[in-house]
Amino acid sequence: MLLTREADLFENSRSRLEAIAYRLLGSAGDAEDAVQETYLRWQAADREYVETPEAWLTKVLTNLCLNQLTSARARRETYVGQWLPEPLLAGDPMLGPADTVEQRESVSIAMLTLMERLTTKERVVYVLREAFGYPHHEIADLLDITESNCQQVYRRAKQHLAVKRARIEVDEAAARRIVEEFLTAAVSGRTDELVRLLTDDAAIIGDGGAFFATLNRPLVGAERIALFVRLAIKPSGAKWDKLGGKPTPFAAIVNGRPALVLVAENRIVGVVVLEVTADGIAAVHAHVNPDKLAHANRQWATYAPGAPLPDLW
Repeated sequence: MLLTREADLFENSRSRLEAIAYRLLGSAGDAEDAVQETYLRWQAADREYVETPEAWLTKVLTNLCLNQLTSARARRETYVGQWLPEPLLAGDPMLGPADTVEQRESVSIAMLTLMERLTTKERVVYVLREAFGYPHHEIADLLDITESNCQQVYRRAKQHLAVKRARIEVDEAAARRIVEEFLTAAVSGRTDELVRLLTDDAAIIGDGGAFFATLNRPLVGAERIALFVRLAIKPSGAKWDKLGGKPTPFAAIVNGRPALVLVAENRIVGVVVLEVTADGIAAVHAHVNPDKLAHANRQWATYAPGAPLPDLW
């Protein structure tokens, strides 16, 4: 049984641990499981010999995440359709620190998806260094590698994740304007309206899991995306039935980006995250797998989304 002081110490670390685990795993559910397992190990540990609890907890969590990443990649090889990280609404503690551009960028859907290219060690080093400011010597201790090796791993990760375009950061008002403009163009029936908002090399990725058939691979190119979105968003009784009813559209900030949130029967049934650059919308990430929306739906119960967008269907 944990003493009150030791239990409080863990609880004070929980948000940080969940934020690390989410960035490493891309899954809110898996992050919560990893933190819970860390708690159980903390509960069973001989804490008298733990000199620095924060470092001990981070090391245990990191090792658990490394194991989960290995098994998760095997599961994703058999995942139906394309895989995207779970979306998180603004204000979720799991998003972690957001004081710097690097911290905010590290939790975007686009960056979390790119991180899938990294080795497990590269991902850990990048996340701890870029998003949480851990010094190389501490990360090296956590991974049982040398400090110079840690620095090399970090440089490789940075090279793999180099972002060509500067992202535009938005507040709630700007997010609503961008999302409404996107939705208006999407339902207008005129592809040129949507093409105008997209970059020439824009890409769309859809994650419907086994529940909702989406693209088998990313679709690239403004014209192709506009044609696909026009068909995908066209009203249909069968489509609404699949989602649980005609959805009400809302604008929100998800993982730091403008997002269209579709709600039916007080439940999120779809999240479309827009990656916006100075040149236009460079990526569209569409989440309709209900398993991936479970955490967001728990958030939605206490979220204040503002007024719905105009009903354009």
